[in-house]
Amino acid sequence: QLVESGGGLVQAGGSLRLSCAASGRAFSSVMGWFRQAPEKAREFVAGINWSGGSTLYADSVKGRFTISRDNAKNTMYLQMNSLKPEDTAAYYCAAKKSVGVTDRTERYDYWGQGTQVTVSS
Repeated sequence: QLVESGGGLVQAGGSLRLSCAASGRAFSSVMGWFRQAPEKAREFVAGINWSGGSTLYADSVKGRFTISRDNAKNTMYLQMNSLKPEDTAAYYCAAKKSVGVTDRTERYDYWGQGTQVTVSS
């Protein structure tokens, strides 16, 4: 099971930190964040491997978002800085059983219910 938290309403230029608490097999080798805006397809945001030594970011968030994980706490994080109105979306935590960080949505096996992030201009 994956449970996201930390979403909310923030002004442009502000920051938020999302958390993803995992239980059981859902806390997997590779974890990732995705987002979905209304009437748009779900898109990859960031991914991280077990050690944290390999990360991958969408071009749209590079330099602004940072993904991390605390394996002792079975928790993954997404620090979001310099937020823009176009970052507004539901953010989803995902986990992938196999190794290798990827931006391919279909490669992820477990999904959370999502947390809403709204950035006002």
